Amino acid sequence: MTRDPAAPLRSVLYVPASNPKALAKIGTLAADAVILDLEDAVAPEEKAAARERLCAFFAAKPDQPALLVIRINALNSEWGSSDLEAVKACRPDAVLLPKVDTPRDILAADDALDEIDASKRIGVWAMIETPKAMLNIGAIAALGRDRAARLGCFVAGTNDLAKDTGIRMTPDRRYLVPALSQMVMAARAGSLAVLDGVSNDFRDLDAFAAECREARNMGFDGKTLIHPAQIASTNAIFAPNPKELAEAQAIVDAFADQPGKGVIQINGRMVERLHLAQAERLLAGDKEGNEQP
Repeated sequence: MTRDPAAPLRSVLYVPASNPKALAKIGTLAADAVILDLEDAVAPEEKAAARERLCAFFAAKPDQPALLVIRINALNSEWGSSDLEAVKACRPDAVLLPKVDTPRDILAADDALDEIDASKRIGVWAMIETPKAMLNIGAIAALGRDRAARLGCFVAGTNDLAKDTGIRMTPDRRYLVPALSQMVMAARAGSLAVLDGVSNDFRDLDAFAAECREARNMGFDGKTLIHPAQIASTNAIFAPNPKELAEAQAIVDAFADQPGKGVIQINGRMVERLHLAQAERLLAGDKEGNEQP
């Protein structure tokens, strides 16, 4: 999968592949992407049945605009090869790899997917949720610049990262912020999308909204979700506001009037062509987002 940089990834909902009612509701949701989970959300004794439900779901050719991503179990686990068979049958937009530690994990997934998808239509997303991943994050992100690789997105696995490091998950996430910032920096260096981790208490929508605002201010493209009730506020917070859109349009219009200029002045502010590129992406992303149901 080659992701359109203008396509929004504001709201990305985890759905257990073992839950038929949740699978049936996907077409009614306004999430930009859905992660159909075969890993943490599915108990070991339910994994075979979950794969069967997932294959049946895709066989029905679901009609909805959301990207469909399958989170598989680690390739070196007892379920990895069976999950790949399900991916072969389902042909999702992307595969989400858990417990990525080094670039070798991404390259191994590339090789495995090449055997079932030579056209490279199926992308790879990487969970960043281990201390090793954080230490190797620059090298992992560099694969995003490799046109032969499938890597397109980082997903913050904040719960596992906190568990493995001992970072305290305080309400303000102050101790987690350095790791989150590093994920954003690495993702941008590798031309990757990057998604914030989940908020565990889906009933506290005020706290959730605060996390979304923080994540957007940090540079994340969107947030991963655990409940449909979180979708609407996520889409609203990660969407550009009217003031931002007006400023972006003013920049685009000003450069259109002065096409030969590298730097222009708008309302006392010096604006360069890098600001033009940012403005164009913002406007393109808003157009794509408004096409969501």
